Amino acid sequence: MGGGLLETNNQLERFTKNKKNKKIIYSIVGILLIIGSITIYKTFAFYEEKKSFNVLKGRIPDFGYDIKLLSVVIDDKKSETIPERGLYKTNVHCTNGTFGSWDYNNWNLVLNNVSSESKCNIEFTSGLSEEEYNKYIEAGKAMHRNTYRGKDITEYYNDGSLYNRISNGSFEDIYIGDYIVANGITWLIADIDNYMRAGASNAILKHHITLISSGSIQATQMNEEDTTLGGYAHSKMYKEILPEILEKKVIPAFGEHTLTLSTLVTNSVNSEGSTNSFAWANRQIDLMNEVNVFGANLTTTSYYETGMDTMQYALFQLKPSFMHGNTKTNYAYWLRNVVSSSQFSFMNSNGALEIGNASSIKSIRPRILVG
Repeated sequence: MGGGLLETNNQLERFTKNKKNKKIIYSIVGILLIIGSITIYKTFAFYEEKKSFNVLKGRIPDFGYDIKLLSVVIDDKKSETIPERGLYKTNVHCTNGTFGSWDYNNWNLVLNNVSSESKCNIEFTSGLSEEEYNKYIEAGKAMHRNTYRGKDITEYYNDGSLYNRISNGSFEDIYIGDYIVANGITWLIADIDNYMRAGASNAILKHHITLISSGSIQATQMNEEDTTLGGYAHSKMYKEILPEILEKKVIPAFGEHTLTLSTLVTNSVNSEGSTNSFAWANRQIDLMNEVNVFGANLTTTSYYETGMDTMQYALFQLKPSFMHGNTKTNYAYWLRNVVSSSQFSFMNSNGALEIGNASSIKSIRPRILVG
């Protein structure tokens, strides 16, 4: 009987172990099935996502939108891709409160109030006139000039596409406050096409961006002595320091794309210390004046100080804090306005306009034009 009981216990033990083993196997199989299902689902979802995104050649993910585009229609025929840039009239219709429009400058879809369930149709129809097309381009350019973004676009400088984006007038993916790092200097886009057709006999007719340095390039004097005799045109800053920066810093960075501006510079000061004359000069680099920064002459009543610079740069309209530096550092920098027989104006590091003796040390924050 003892042997029988032992055998029964052994059988019970084996049964219990087999039962546990089966549970473990079932559990493992169940886990594998769950993992497999998730993998298949994700793979399918990824495929579906990629499939829908490919309708716009991958442009939608760049915008961060998650929409299922229903169709692209070109001259009444469905297409899986958008057409190349051309004279097309466009009609964008979206659902669920999403507003869509076509950006002719960047040649892509612009969406507002996007939801995950949005669906959009884009229709392209041939027959847009060049006049209408140019109006769209100008409207788009105005939008770029009136939008502050602050993005690093150095990659466009490095791959050479920067100049195409400017020269064709589209300013594709270029906005105010965007910046370029070139030859050790960070250049901010202060304005767009603001000197178009400005100048004397050689007025600027090329599309361009106006750049100013983000930080101080160097600190120096306007003149070694406290004098403004001969105005800005006779200062050491004008005749020696800025040409040296142009030669060593600007031309090596932008070369032939550095444009020449035909501009008016002050060249005479009366006995009361006010400028009373200016003359035309061809310049590739200059200091800003008070109008460029503030929109008006504040320390002087002489209209000669305005010259060709009759408007405030868009950067300072959209982001006033940039008047006295950049996002990280404030600093005092020279402006080219003559204030008295011994002083020029400057922006101080606290954001206030001041006047300083010509021999005092301030930073240089020049402007250049690139196109």
